[in-house]
Parts: sequence; structure tokens; C-alpha cells
Amino acid sequence: MARLPRLCPAGVPQHIIQRGNNRQACVGSTNDYAMYARWLKIYSKEFNVGIHAWVFMTNHVHLLATPNSDDGVSLMMQSLGRRYVRYFNRSYRRNGTLWEGRFKSCVVEQEEYLLSVYRYIDLNPVRAKMVDDPSSYIWSSYRCNTLESESRKASYRSLFNDVLDSDVIRSIRDSVQKELALGSNVLWRQPARTD
Repeated sequence: MARLPRLCPAGVPQHIIQRGNNRQACVGSTNDYAMYARWLKIYSKEFNVGIHAWVFMTNHVHLLATPNSDDGVSLMMQSLGRRYVRYFNRSYRRNGTLWEGRFKSCVVEQEEYLLSVYRYIDLNPVRAKMVDDPSSYIWSSYRCNTLESESRKASYRSLFNDVLDSDVIRSIRDSVQKELALGSNVLWRQPARTD
């Protein structure tokens, strides 16, 4: 069965997840996190993809990004994934796949769900019980998003005052897992399968 083509329109935010194969660790050291971050910055610039939120966990990565071309996210993730796998395999004297197939993604309706996805991503280490507060986890965008002006910092922090609704969490997870649009109405339709 042929894979569905990605729904990846320019100018529309996307929630992206890249998981380690069989949910195994895809980082083994602080240097691994730093290298992934470095290459994410390089390839996001090269392929003109804006990165808004991110979290690097031990066995997966979440990104909230907006491409400026229809193939920007795919090109960025392919380049980043290949480069990181070469580095990781060389560093740990291993070979073979690191990632659980291709990355998963879904487009995100800006008005209704965008801020929820920011929160979902930056709260990932809290939900995983790695930290009690998102500001304590250095491998996420939370600190970056609160380093701007005092008013921006206060506004962003206020997003985390309330618990993220379990229905919203379920919608975010389902949408990215099934690679469907996340929104209140059907704004985009996946092309029909070609078998």
C-alpha cells in the first residue's frame, strides 16, 4: 500500500514528532542534544522553516514549525535525520536505523490549537515526570520563549498556569499519530490513497 503524501502547505504551522526506533533512546549524552539542536538550527535556516517550539526527549523529539515552502519540513527533517543518525551511529559504534520510520506530522489550526501545541510540547518533560516545572528542563523551547521582553515572558508563562485539558492532549496526539489536520473544522483534506 502506498504511503499518503504529506500535507505540508507553506505558511501553515505543523506539529512534528520524530521517535527512536521501538521507542529506544536516541540520545545518550548532553553532546547528543547539543548536536541535534545545532543541526536543527542549520537545516531550518537552509530550508526556510520557522521553529516556534521544540523539546528533545531521550527517545523522541517534538517540533512546532512553519515552512515557507511546501516541501520545507520534509527536506529539513530528512537532512537533519540523516546527519544525526550518521553522527549517533559513529559516536556509539553502532549501525542501522535509529528512527521509527519517517517522522509524523500534522498541520495545526492557528486560531484554536496553536497555543495548545506550544503548551503540549513544552510540558512534555513535566508529563514524563522528568521535572516539576517546564523552566527546569533545558532541552525545550520554554526558556527561549520566556527570554524576550517582560510582557512576552509574562504572557507565555501565563499559558502554563492551567492544566492542559485531557481532551486537547488526546486531540493533539491523535492528529499527529494519524497525520491529520488539528483544528476545529476540516480545513485541509488528505489526498486520496493511490494503490
